Amino acid sequence: MIKAASLPITVDLYSFSKLLSKRGLAHRINEESGYQVIWVRSEEEALFLREALAQWQEHAALSQDSQDHSKDWNLTGSINVRRLLNGLIASVYVTPVTMFLFSVCIVVAGLSKLGANPSAVASLFYPALTVQGLMPLILSIDSPAQLLQTLTPMFLHFGELHLVFNMLWLWYFGKQLEAIHPSWLVAVLVIVIAFVSNTAQFMMSESRNFGGMSGVVYGLMAYAWVIHSAMPQSYLSLNKNLLTFFVIALVAMELIASSMIATAAHVGGLLSGLALGAAAVVVTKTVLKTAAVGSKPARIK
Repeated sequence: MIKAASLPITVDLYSFSKLLSKRGLAHRINEESGYQVIWVRSEEEALFLREALAQWQEHAALSQDSQDHSKDWNLTGSINVRRLLNGLIASVYVTPVTMFLFSVCIVVAGLSKLGANPSAVASLFYPALTVQGLMPLILSIDSPAQLLQTLTPMFLHFGELHLVFNMLWLWYFGKQLEAIHPSWLVAVLVIVIAFVSNTAQFMMSESRNFGGMSGVVYGLMAYAWVIHSAMPQSYLSLNKNLLTFFVIALVAMELIASSMIATAAHVGGLLSGLALGAAAVVVTKTVLKTAAVGSKPARIK
Protein backbone atom coordinates (compact mmCIF):
# COMPACT_ATOMS: atom_id res chain seq x y z
CA MET A 1 0.00 0.00 0.00
CA ILE A 2 1.11 3.57 -0.71
CA LYS A 3 0.62 6.56 1.58
CA ALA A 4 -1.55 9.00 -0.36
CA ALA A 5 -2.42 11.70 2.19
CA SER A 6 -2.22 12.64 5.87
CA LEU A 7 -4.77 14.87 7.63
CA PRO A 8 -5.35 16.00 11.23
CA ILE A 9 -7.50 13.76 13.37
CA THR A 10 -10.05 16.61 13.68
CA VAL A 11 -11.00 16.32 9.99
CA ASP A 12 -14.10 14.16 9.50
CA LEU A 13 -13.24 11.91 6.54
CA TYR A 14 -16.39 9.81 6.68
CA SER A 15 -18.10 11.47 3.71
CA PHE A 16 -14.85 11.52 1.71
CA SER A 17 -14.30 7.82 2.33
CA LYS A 18 -17.88 7.06 1.26
CA LEU A 19 -17.27 9.06 -1.93
CA LEU A 20 -14.10 7.08 -2.69
CA SER A 21 -15.89 3.78 -2.08
CA LYS A 22 -18.78 4.86 -4.28
CA ARG A 23 -16.32 5.61 -7.06
CA GLY A 24 -14.67 2.22 -6.63
CA LEU A 25 -11.29 3.40 -5.27
CA ALA A 26 -9.93 0.85 -2.80
CA HIS A 27 -8.35 2.57 0.20
CA ARG A 28 -7.62 2.28 3.92
CA ILE A 29 -7.53 4.94 6.65
CA ASN A 30 -5.35 4.50 9.75
CA GLU A 31 -4.63 6.78 12.72
CA GLU A 32 -0.95 7.52 13.28
CA SER A 33 0.30 9.97 15.92
CA GLY A 34 -2.78 12.14 15.84
CA TYR A 35 -3.13 12.10 12.06
CA GLN A 36 -5.37 10.18 9.68
CA VAL A 37 -3.31 8.48 6.97
CA ILE A 38 -4.99 7.36 3.75
CA TRP A 39 -3.43 4.41 1.92
CA VAL A 40 -4.03 3.19 -1.66
CA ARG A 41 -2.54 0.51 -3.92
CA SER A 42 -0.57 2.50 -6.51
CA GLU A 43 1.01 5.86 -7.31
CA GLU A 44 -1.65 6.49 -9.94
CA GLU A 45 -4.41 5.96 -7.38
CA ALA A 46 -2.51 8.15 -4.89
CA LEU A 47 -2.40 10.99 -7.44
CA PHE A 48 -6.09 10.59 -8.17
CA LEU A 49 -6.94 10.53 -4.45
CA ARG A 50 -4.97 13.76 -3.78
CA GLU A 51 -6.82 15.54 -6.58
CA ALA A 52 -10.15 14.20 -5.31
CA LEU A 53 -9.25 15.27 -1.75
CA ALA A 54 -8.45 18.81 -2.88
CA GLN A 55 -11.78 19.02 -4.71
CA TRP A 56 -13.64 17.55 -1.73
CA GLN A 57 -12.06 20.07 0.65
CA GLU A 58 -12.90 22.90 -1.74
CA HIS A 59 -16.50 21.74 -2.00
CA ALA A 60 -16.74 21.39 1.78
CA ALA A 61 -15.43 24.94 2.20
CA LEU A 62 -17.86 26.28 -0.39
CA SER A 63 -20.72 24.41 1.24
CA GLN A 64 -19.87 25.84 4.65
CA ASP A 65 -19.52 29.31 3.20
CA SER A 66 -22.90 28.87 1.53
CA GLN A 67 -24.50 27.98 4.85
CA ASP A 68 -22.84 30.87 6.68
CA HIS A 69 -23.59 33.56 4.12
CA SER A 70 -26.72 32.20 2.36
CA LYS A 71 -25.19 32.03 -1.12
CA ASP A 72 -27.64 32.31 -4.00
CA TRP A 73 -28.84 29.41 -6.21
CA ASN A 74 -26.33 30.23 -8.96
CA LEU A 75 -23.44 29.26 -6.71
CA THR A 76 -25.24 26.07 -5.66
CA GLY A 77 -25.87 25.19 -9.30
CA SER A 78 -22.22 25.82 -10.12
CA ILE A 79 -21.11 23.52 -7.31
CA ASN A 80 -23.50 20.80 -8.46
CA VAL A 81 -22.20 21.02 -12.02
CA ARG A 82 -18.64 20.76 -10.81
CA ARG A 83 -19.56 17.78 -8.65
CA LEU A 84 -21.19 16.13 -11.64
CA LEU A 85 -18.14 16.72 -13.80
CA ASN A 86 -15.82 15.48 -11.07
CA GLY A 87 -18.00 12.39 -10.66
CA LEU A 88 -17.88 11.68 -14.39
CA ILE A 89 -14.10 12.10 -14.47
CA ALA A 90 -13.74 9.77 -11.48
CA SER A 91 -16.05 7.21 -13.11
CA VAL A 92 -13.93 7.21 -16.25
CA TYR A 93 -10.86 6.66 -14.08
CA VAL A 94 -12.18 3.78 -11.96
CA THR A 95 -14.54 2.12 -14.50
CA PRO A 96 -13.11 2.96 -17.94
CA VAL A 97 -14.49 -0.09 -19.76
CA THR A 98 -18.01 0.35 -18.42
CA MET A 99 -18.00 4.09 -19.15
CA PHE A 100 -16.66 3.48 -22.67
CA LEU A 101 -19.39 0.96 -23.47
CA PHE A 102 -22.03 3.19 -21.90
CA SER A 103 -20.88 6.26 -23.83
CA VAL A 104 -20.65 4.52 -27.20
CA CYS A 105 -24.15 3.07 -26.78
CA ILE A 106 -25.56 6.52 -26.05
CA VAL A 107 -23.79 8.08 -29.05
CA VAL A 108 -24.90 5.27 -31.38
CA ALA A 109 -28.47 5.54 -30.09
CA GLY A 110 -28.42 9.22 -30.97
CA LEU A 111 -26.96 8.66 -34.43
CA SER A 112 -29.41 5.90 -35.27
CA LYS A 113 -32.35 7.64 -33.58
CA LEU A 114 -32.79 4.49 -31.50
CA GLY A 115 -32.95 2.28 -34.58
CA ALA A 116 -35.19 4.53 -36.69
CA ASN A 117 -32.24 5.44 -38.93
CA PRO A 118 -30.16 2.22 -39.23
CA SER A 119 -28.32 3.44 -42.33
CA ALA A 120 -26.43 5.92 -40.14
CA VAL A 121 -24.80 3.02 -38.25
CA ALA A 122 -24.78 0.37 -40.98
CA SER A 123 -21.11 -0.42 -40.36
CA LEU A 124 -21.94 -1.65 -36.84
CA PHE A 125 -24.14 -4.55 -37.96
CA TYR A 126 -22.75 -8.08 -37.97
CA PRO A 127 -20.66 -8.77 -41.12
CA ALA A 128 -22.05 -10.86 -43.98
CA LEU A 129 -20.21 -14.11 -43.31
CA THR A 130 -20.86 -17.75 -44.21
CA VAL A 131 -23.28 -19.57 -41.92
CA GLN A 132 -22.30 -23.13 -42.78
CA GLY A 133 -20.84 -23.72 -39.34
CA LEU A 134 -18.77 -22.00 -36.67
CA MET A 135 -15.34 -22.85 -38.11
CA PRO A 136 -16.25 -21.85 -41.70
CA LEU A 137 -17.66 -18.62 -40.28
CA ILE A 138 -14.47 -17.86 -38.36
CA LEU A 139 -12.31 -18.69 -41.38
CA SER A 140 -14.38 -16.40 -43.59
CA ILE A 141 -13.37 -13.38 -41.48
CA ASP A 142 -10.74 -11.84 -43.75
CA SER A 143 -10.03 -8.43 -42.19
CA PRO A 144 -9.73 -6.67 -38.82
CA ALA A 145 -12.79 -4.60 -39.75
CA GLN A 146 -14.92 -7.73 -40.13
CA LEU A 147 -13.60 -9.10 -36.85
CA LEU A 148 -14.53 -5.85 -35.12
CA GLN A 149 -17.99 -6.01 -36.70
CA THR A 150 -18.65 -9.30 -34.92
CA LEU A 151 -18.58 -7.25 -31.69
CA THR A 152 -20.18 -3.92 -32.64
CA PRO A 153 -23.83 -5.08 -32.75
CA MET A 154 -23.73 -4.73 -28.96
CA PHE A 155 -23.79 -0.95 -29.43
CA LEU A 156 -27.08 -0.98 -31.40
CA HIS A 157 -30.37 -0.40 -29.58
CA PHE A 158 -33.93 -0.23 -30.84
CA GLY A 159 -36.13 1.86 -28.61
CA GLU A 160 -35.85 3.73 -25.30
CA LEU A 161 -36.75 0.76 -23.10
CA HIS A 162 -34.18 -1.46 -24.82
CA LEU A 163 -31.44 1.12 -24.22
CA VAL A 164 -32.37 2.03 -20.63
CA PHE A 165 -32.72 -1.61 -19.51
CA ASN A 166 -29.31 -2.56 -20.91
CA MET A 167 -27.51 0.53 -19.63
CA LEU A 168 -28.79 0.10 -16.08
CA TRP A 169 -27.64 -3.52 -15.90
CA LEU A 170 -24.37 -2.75 -17.71
CA TRP A 171 -23.57 -0.15 -15.06
CA TYR A 172 -24.64 -2.46 -12.22
CA PHE A 173 -22.44 -5.38 -13.25
CA GLY A 174 -19.66 -3.44 -14.96
CA LYS A 175 -18.73 -1.25 -12.02
CA GLN A 176 -18.68 -4.23 -9.64
CA LEU A 177 -16.46 -6.31 -11.89
CA GLU A 178 -14.07 -3.43 -12.52
CA ALA A 179 -13.81 -3.02 -8.74
CA ILE A 180 -12.37 -6.53 -8.31
CA HIS A 181 -10.70 -7.04 -11.70
CA PRO A 182 -8.24 -4.95 -13.71
CA SER A 183 -10.08 -3.14 -16.48
CA TRP A 184 -8.22 -5.03 -19.22
CA LEU A 185 -9.65 -8.29 -17.91
CA VAL A 186 -13.19 -6.90 -17.91
CA ALA A 187 -12.58 -5.76 -21.50
CA VAL A 188 -11.54 -9.31 -22.44
CA LEU A 189 -14.69 -10.69 -20.81
CA VAL A 190 -16.85 -8.26 -22.78
CA ILE A 191 -15.09 -9.08 -26.06
CA VAL A 192 -15.46 -12.84 -25.62
CA ILE A 193 -19.09 -12.62 -24.52
CA ALA A 194 -19.97 -10.18 -27.31
CA PHE A 195 -18.41 -12.41 -29.96
CA VAL A 196 -20.16 -15.53 -28.68
CA SER A 197 -23.58 -13.90 -28.25
CA ASN A 198 -23.53 -12.02 -31.56
CA THR A 199 -22.22 -15.00 -33.51
CA ALA A 200 -24.82 -17.31 -31.94
CA GLN A 201 -27.58 -14.92 -32.97
CA PHE A 202 -26.23 -14.56 -36.52
CA MET A 203 -25.90 -18.30 -37.01
CA MET A 204 -29.36 -19.05 -35.61
CA SER A 205 -31.23 -16.31 -37.46
CA GLU A 206 -29.02 -16.07 -40.59
CA SER A 207 -29.79 -12.36 -40.42
CA ARG A 208 -27.71 -9.29 -39.59
CA ASN A 209 -30.72 -7.35 -38.34
CA PHE A 210 -30.11 -7.52 -34.59
CA GLY A 211 -28.27 -5.65 -31.89
CA GLY A 212 -28.11 -4.68 -28.26
CA MET A 213 -26.01 -5.03 -25.13
CA SER A 214 -28.34 -7.70 -23.74
CA GLY A 215 -26.07 -10.62 -24.65
CA VAL A 216 -23.14 -8.95 -22.87
CA VAL A 217 -25.33 -8.08 -19.87
CA TYR A 218 -26.50 -11.69 -19.58
CA GLY A 219 -22.90 -12.85 -19.84
CA LEU A 220 -21.58 -10.47 -17.18
CA MET A 221 -24.49 -11.40 -14.93
CA ALA A 222 -23.78 -15.13 -15.32
CA TYR A 223 -20.03 -14.62 -14.78
CA ALA A 224 -20.62 -12.58 -11.61
CA TRP A 225 -23.27 -15.02 -10.35
CA VAL A 226 -20.94 -18.04 -10.65
CA ILE A 227 -18.18 -16.21 -8.79
CA HIS A 228 -20.54 -14.95 -6.10
CA SER A 229 -22.09 -18.40 -5.61
CA ALA A 230 -18.88 -20.45 -5.68
CA MET A 231 -16.59 -17.98 -3.92
CA PRO A 232 -18.66 -15.49 -1.86
CA GLN A 233 -15.49 -13.93 -0.47
CA SER A 234 -15.05 -12.25 -3.84
CA TYR A 235 -17.24 -9.44 -2.42
CA LEU A 236 -19.71 -8.97 -5.24
CA SER A 237 -23.01 -7.46 -4.14
CA LEU A 238 -25.44 -9.83 -5.82
CA ASN A 239 -28.65 -11.64 -5.00
CA LYS A 240 -28.30 -15.41 -5.44
CA ASN A 241 -31.70 -15.45 -7.15
CA LEU A 242 -30.45 -13.10 -9.86
CA LEU A 243 -29.81 -15.91 -12.34
CA THR A 244 -33.35 -17.20 -11.85
CA PHE A 245 -34.75 -13.72 -12.44
CA PHE A 246 -32.81 -13.28 -15.69
CA VAL A 247 -33.78 -16.72 -16.99
CA ILE A 248 -37.45 -16.10 -16.19
CA ALA A 249 -37.22 -12.70 -17.89
CA LEU A 250 -35.71 -14.33 -20.98
CA VAL A 251 -38.45 -16.96 -21.14
CA ALA A 252 -41.11 -14.29 -20.68
CA MET A 253 -39.65 -12.15 -23.46
CA GLU A 254 -39.52 -15.17 -25.75
CA LEU A 255 -43.17 -16.02 -25.06
CA ILE A 256 -44.43 -12.46 -25.39
CA ALA A 257 -42.31 -11.05 -28.21
CA SER A 258 -40.17 -13.83 -29.68
CA SER A 259 -39.95 -12.19 -33.10
CA MET A 260 -38.47 -9.02 -31.56
CA ILE A 261 -36.00 -10.66 -29.17
CA ALA A 262 -32.51 -11.85 -30.08
CA THR A 263 -32.95 -15.03 -28.05
CA ALA A 264 -29.80 -16.73 -29.29
CA ALA A 265 -27.72 -13.72 -28.28
CA HIS A 266 -29.14 -13.83 -24.75
CA VAL A 267 -28.55 -17.58 -24.45
CA GLY A 268 -25.08 -17.33 -25.98
CA GLY A 269 -24.13 -14.57 -23.56
CA LEU A 270 -25.58 -16.49 -20.62
CA LEU A 271 -23.72 -19.73 -21.42
CA SER A 272 -20.42 -18.00 -22.19
CA GLY A 273 -20.67 -16.06 -18.92
CA LEU A 274 -21.30 -19.26 -16.96
CA ALA A 275 -18.31 -20.92 -18.63
CA LEU A 276 -16.01 -17.95 -18.03
CA GLY A 277 -17.13 -17.69 -14.42
CA ALA A 278 -16.48 -21.39 -13.84
CA ALA A 279 -13.03 -21.04 -15.42
CA ALA A 280 -12.24 -18.06 -13.18
CA VAL A 281 -13.24 -20.03 -10.07
CA VAL A 282 -11.16 -23.07 -11.10
CA VAL A 283 -8.08 -20.96 -11.84
CA THR A 284 -8.47 -19.03 -8.59
CA LYS A 285 -8.83 -22.17 -6.47
CA THR A 286 -6.32 -24.47 -8.19
CA VAL A 287 -3.67 -22.14 -9.63
CA LEU A 288 -3.78 -18.98 -7.53
CA LYS A 289 -4.98 -20.89 -4.44
CA THR A 290 -6.89 -17.93 -3.01
CA ALA A 291 -10.35 -17.63 -1.49
CA ALA A 292 -11.61 -14.81 -3.70
CA VAL A 293 -11.73 -14.03 -7.42
CA GLY A 294 -10.00 -10.73 -8.11
CA SER A 295 -9.05 -8.23 -5.44
CA LYS A 296 -11.13 -6.96 -2.54
CA PRO A 297 -11.39 -3.18 -2.07
CA ALA A 298 -9.73 -2.21 1.20
CA ARG A 299 -11.99 -1.34 4.11
CA ILE A 300 -11.55 1.38 6.72
CA LYS A 301 -10.20 0.01 9.97
